[in-house]
Amino acid sequence: MELKVSKKDENLNIKWQLSNITIPLSDIKEVRDDDTYSGEGKTAMRIGYPYGHTDRVVIRTSSETYILFTSNGGLKEKILSCIEA
Repeated sequence: MELKVSKKDENLNIKWQLSNITIPLSDIKEVRDDDTYSGEGKTAMRIGYPYGHTDRVVIRTSSETYILFTSNGGLKEKILSCIEA
């Protein structure tokens, strides 16, 4: 099951399996690709299956870091377009 990212009001919603994570867009400080295998942040919240997925996108907020494991190559660009819209 793949991650689903959408924008609702002024929030970024991430859905995966039965989880729904809401991040206020104003809290997002950085969105970038992560080239490490398991993610560099030891305390980061990991979302998605870490095995069998080639892309890792990191969302850093003022209070939390999220690592999204995905096969969807355009996820980073989709997140950035949600922030800019």
